[in-house]
Amino acid sequence: MKILVAEPLAAAGIELLKAQPGWDVVVSDPKGYAEHLAECDALLVRSAVKVNKDVLAKAPRLKVIGRAGVGVDNVDLNAATAAGVLVMNTPGGNAVSVAEHTLGLMLAMARSIPQASASTKAGKWEKKKFLGNELRGKTLGVMGLGSIGREVVKRARAFEMKIVATDPYVNSITAAELGVKLTSREDLYAQSDYITLHVALTTQTQGMLNDAAFEKMKKGVRVVNCARGELIDGEALCRAMQSGKVAGAALDVFQTEPPAAGEPLLAFDTLVATPHIGGSTEEAQEIVGVRIVEQLVDYLQHGVALNAVNVPAMTAEQYRAVGPYIELAERLGVFAANISKGNPSSVRLVYQGKIAEQNTILVRNSGLAGVLSRSLARKANVVNALQFAADRGLGYAEVHEKRASHIDSVRLELTTDAGTTRVEGALVLDAPRLLSVDGIHCEAPLAGHMLYSRNADVPGVIGYVGTVLGKNGINVANFSLGRQDSAPKDGAVREAIAMIETDTAVPEPVLQQLLENKAVKVARVVEFKA
Repeated sequence: MKILVAEPLAAAGIELLKAQPGWDVVVSDPKGYAEHLAECDALLVRSAVKVNKDVLAKAPRLKVIGRAGVGVDNVDLNAATAAGVLVMNTPGGNAVSVAEHTLGLMLAMARSIPQASASTKAGKWEKKKFLGNELRGKTLGVMGLGSIGREVVKRARAFEMKIVATDPYVNSITAAELGVKLTSREDLYAQSDYITLHVALTTQTQGMLNDAAFEKMKKGVRVVNCARGELIDGEALCRAMQSGKVAGAALDVFQTEPPAAGEPLLAFDTLVATPHIGGSTEEAQEIVGVRIVEQLVDYLQHGVALNAVNVPAMTAEQYRAVGPYIELAERLGVFAANISKGNPSSVRLVYQGKIAEQNTILVRNSGLAGVLSRSLARKANVVNALQFAADRGLGYAEVHEKRASHIDSVRLELTTDAGTTRVEGALVLDAPRLLSVDGIHCEAPLAGHMLYSRNADVPGVIGYVGTVLGKNGINVANFSLGRQDSAPKDGAVREAIAMIETDTAVPEPVLQQLLENKAVKVARVVEFKA
């Protein structure tokens, strides 16, 4: 078996590869690795080598690609899956490094360390100028309790900081075990002396720290970003620093990397800037190098695929039976996650008809992945969904109702601390379709740009929704309606729902306009990626 190492890897990792009996290990580099592709069974890369269709076409024997690191942007996952090649990475390997960098930046701001160092090196002795603040007793707001966020919490507790956090996929029990109080974004903004970002870049989090967010923060707050530059609106941060609302910022990441010449943020003396080095430590590189080799050995020798990021191999017969339902379950999960309220605690899938007679492990995992994908840095899929669920304390269950049914359907029930949302779907002409929401029948596609609304069943609501969308230049492609079969026994007005497919995404300001009508109780956007 030939193992091709295409980029520099930790020496301990290379030694572990060479220790495997019968393995031919070829250590190459990004310029010369291609000449060895024809006979390699496994390919190890970091970030320089781009594994695309052309590379895969030159490697007919390739079984697995190992990425020594977290991101897999340099690997064409669709092409790898089509070629039957498993792709795995090493998530969490640099979590401690990033967490330590985060604390280091906080200390740098609290004690003006960069400024004091520059002043002293310039021959000055400005003791009174650099009066600092302790971290002890300050409130730290942690946005995102993934592997890095949790490591930050551990270290901040050692500094005797008060810690609040927000994460839509961590429940209160898990947070309590970390010694963290879960709260809303707004409360976190209002309470925090320091705010650190550790969330994925999604449509919901892009530009999350904007003018409106800064307005809700304490005067004198300090902000740390070691996640993604796009999470912060740079112009809004400039305005907040100019006004004094933000007393300091520490950025390891920027919207454009490297920052363009004349970047306004870099002119602030109260900004601490580093060149995206949060995960760049000798220890982190050693960890990911050894870990990817260990995973490779497990897969090639025992068939155990740890941290795989694409669909595992299936026989053609198995895939024909459950394949279409894998996509259906994922889209139901995405839909339920976007229309529900509260932090989730469990997911339950109920199968009816022929699908109930099949092995639904991948369908279940796909449903979980859909629920989880809303706010994760790494894409949840059928391989890693259970691991993600366990990390976040998310329970799951399946029910196979093998009784005769007129339709083969999947119902996904998402329970949060605010209640349970039930969505049911089926395949119509081989495409995923919604059948009902919380028992209210409403048939609609689970694709494209969707607007979900829930309202009191009173006259004028449909016209109002259409008018608001029209005034904002949003074209309606399809409009599906449903309402409760009968009025509630307490005499309350029936509830109705609408699924509106639009040509473009509905922005947040338009959702707020819809909610100005008191009959409209819920207005949520759900984006389904092709």
